[in-house]
This record gives sequence, structure tokens and C-alpha cells, in this order.
Amino acid sequence: MLNKKLITYTSRLPFHSPWFIIIIFSVLGLIGILNHSMWRDELNPWLIVRDSESLGDLIANIRYEGHPVLWYFSLELLRKIFDNPIIMQIFHLAITVVSVTLFCLYSPFNYQQKFLFSFGFFPFYEYLLISRNYAFSMLFIFAFCTVFSSRKITYTYLAVFLGLLANSSAYGLLVSFSLSLTLLAEFCFDSEHRQQYFTQSQKYDLFLSIVIIIFSFILCIYIITPPTDSYLHGGLNNGWLTKLDIRHLLRSISRIFGAYLLIIPQHKKWLDLIICATIAILIVILTLIKLSKKPVTLFFYIIGNSVIFAFTYFRFIGMPRHFGHFYLVLIAALWLGSYYQEFPVILNKFYVRPNSIIFVQKWHYIALMLILYAQFLGGIYSFSRDLIVPFSASRETVQYIQKAGLNNEFIVASRDANMATLSGYLNRKLYYPEIQKMGSFTLFKNGRQDVEQAEILSQINSLLKNQYEQNKILLILNRKLNVNRNDLKIVPIKDFQRGWVDSERYYLYWVDEA
Repeated sequence: MLNKKLITYTSRLPFHSPWFIIIIFSVLGLIGILNHSMWRDELNPWLIVRDSESLGDLIANIRYEGHPVLWYFSLELLRKIFDNPIIMQIFHLAITVVSVTLFCLYSPFNYQQKFLFSFGFFPFYEYLLISRNYAFSMLFIFAFCTVFSSRKITYTYLAVFLGLLANSSAYGLLVSFSLSLTLLAEFCFDSEHRQQYFTQSQKYDLFLSIVIIIFSFILCIYIITPPTDSYLHGGLNNGWLTKLDIRHLLRSISRIFGAYLLIIPQHKKWLDLIICATIAILIVILTLIKLSKKPVTLFFYIIGNSVIFAFTYFRFIGMPRHFGHFYLVLIAALWLGSYYQEFPVILNKFYVRPNSIIFVQKWHYIALMLILYAQFLGGIYSFSRDLIVPFSASRETVQYIQKAGLNNEFIVASRDANMATLSGYLNRKLYYPEIQKMGSFTLFKNGRQDVEQAEILSQINSLLKNQYEQNKILLILNRKLNVNRNDLKIVPIKDFQRGWVDSERYYLYWVDEA
């Protein structure tokens, strides 16, 4: 009797409802993000917002980061609500939950595909647990896809989302540019759509939409263009590649493979590069044929991949958070394709047989499911790993400092770029030998210089002699101390090496005069 009641009750649960995915995702996401130990790329923007002295100073500091203003301005608003970086994590969780909600409720994919995508590597890990500006890409791309049909009446909604997307990241700008060109191409070449729009739209809608997009692009380009005294250029310090490099070309194509199937081949192994690049090209060709009956979305898929690939090859090879935009372009192209009826004009020109199209569509479905399953396995593995192994040893280090009552000590911390996490969690500034003064965030510009451990001890010696109120100094390094000085007494306190990011494992020492 009890079993029958249990079966009856269970059968009523909405396991095949999109809301089931959304609720489970939200609950697990909250658990994951509160457990996540943030690292420097997450907390450096928070510190820039926290410690910039004015709006002008904030914008000037942002320009050294290589990112647009949207994430930083969002953090500024969040700080007015609650001055603790945990609110940044909650906000980031909200961005991803809304993205997944839009995807589950409005995308044309079936339930299985929605489930696999939602718990895949990018939504469930990279753009969920790691609080960066890149989660905005997924949000605004999906928002754009959700309201895409509104373009028959107004372009304003789409223009706003494109403007926000452009000002989220450099890669968001590339996707926004591709979507803008797609809208332009459709407007210019689809006379039926153009006539329908002019019949139903407001008088100034087109002009307003164009102004929003152009202004957003100009603002983004201005902010991400590095100042003349920047020597890191927002992380892109290798300059532009202006020659043909076959190995680098294969590496760049393999980034598409990495975005789809989460495997990054060894750049020194030709065979790995060739195999991965070949598979990536085959998947792209299948997708091109799949979209060939819908010229508008075919155009977007070609342009979106082309501009990201060009940036990857000529400027910056990227990390998963960057080339993950190849994956978002694929999903968006398939989503936008659902708004159009089939129009096989391209296929007719090449005299492609219907049986061939069915064959390709079958293999494209297989490839898509393979991608989604690979993403799902990568998402579950990465999410679970983050629950077990801290991403950074920063939070454990800070918890020890606070428990031991060391938070008010004079702290010398190096390397500065790896100490943003400690400054953020401790909510205080530290002395950075790289700039020879108190600081929190790191800007890679003139006036900052990497230092060796001998120079760090030399500066500590000067501090002990010149600051009489300091009888000892707490030294924190992200590498084990391997030098010594006869005029200093150095006592190891504790080290924290349990962290996924090897540059954020910390070593604590007491230093005073011998």
C-alpha cells in the first residue's frame, strides 16, 4: 500500500518539467558557489571597485584590465548593498540561473538536451562557480534569442541586449558584432521582413536601435583599448600574429574542438593537433549543412565563428572561459534557427539530394548529442572537484589568519597579483613589494615590477628599521621561501598547499630583526 502511494506521488512530480532542471540547478549552484574558494581573477575586479577613489579613478583602473565596464559597474552597485565579496558570488549565481531558466523555458531543444546543457561544463562550472564577467555572455545571448521574434515590431530590445553583451567582455563584443551583422543582413536582403517591420514599428525605433548599438560598441572599444603605459594589455601581452604559423593555426582550430568536447590537445604534438582540428572542422561542416536551409542563422554561425577564430589566431589563444564562446555561438545558431522556415535555396544551387540532407542531419544530431554528453560529464566532474579540492588555497589561508588573530598584523605579501584573494577576503590592504607600498588590486603598468625573494627580504629589513612600531612582520608568499638573510630572523608559521591553482598556495612566515 505504501509502495503504491509512493509510486503515485512520484509520478506526479514534474521530473520532465523545465522547472525541475531549474530548481535542481539553482540548489546545487548555491551549494557550489558558497563552497567555492575564489581566486585572483575573481577578486581583483572587486578590489578595483572597492579601492578606487572616484568614478574617474575606477574607469581609469578598468582600462588596464582589458574588460568593458559592465561587470565593474555591477559590482559597484552590489557594494552599496553589502560590502562583502560573497554578494558578488550570489549575483553571479543569479546571472547563471536566469540564463539557464531562459534556455529551459524558451529554447527549441528537447528535454534531454536542455538537461545535458544545463549541467554541462560551461553553465554548471565555468560560468557558474567562477565569478567573472563571462557569465554575462550566456545571459545576454540567451536573452537575445528569447526575444528575437520581437524584431518584427521593434529592434530596441535586441539592441539593448546587444549593447549589454558588447560591454560584458571582449568576446561578448565579438558575438554582439556578429549578431548585429546578422540583423543587418536580414534587414537588407529580406524585403518581406523589412516591409513587415516598417508597417508595425514606431517611427524612431530603427534610429534609436542603431544609436544604442553604435554607442555601446564605441564605449566598449574605448575601455578595452589599453593605456600606453600598460605592459600586460589586459592579459594579451603577446601582440598580434602577422604571419602564417601552421602549428598555431591548428591550435586555434583545436580551440573549437576544446569548446565543443572539452579536450585541449598538446600544442607540441602534431598528431593531436591534426586529429582534434579535423574533428572540429567536420562538426562545423555538419552544422553548416544543417543550417544551410536557413540562410540567416547560417550567416550568423559563419560570422560568429569567423570573428572569434580570427581573434584566437591573430591575438589571443585563450582559455576555456574565452573559447567557450564558440559553444555559445553553436547553441545560439541552433536556437535562432527555430524562428525560420526552411528555405533550401543554397542547397538547390549545389543540387544536393534530399537523402544526403537526411544523412547529414542524422550525423549532426549524433555530433550534437556527443557534444552535450561531453559537456555534461565535464560539468559534473569539474563541479564535484571544486566541492572537494579548493580552487584556491586563499580562503583556508584567510580563515587561519583570522582564527589566529593575525589580521591586524603588518603583512607583506608577494607576488601581488596572487594576493588579491587574501586582500579581498581579509577586507584590508597589504604591503606589496612589487609597488613598494600598501595595495590591494594589481594593475600591470609602469611603476610595478616583479621582484625576487632577496629583494622582498631587503624591503622587509628596511621596513623593520624605519617603522619602529613594527617589531615583526607577517610575510606571505605564494612560493616557498628559498633565501635567507643573516640580519633577519625568519620563522615558518604554516603553509597552505591544498588548492587547484598552483600559483595560489600560500606560505606564512614571521620575520623580525636578528
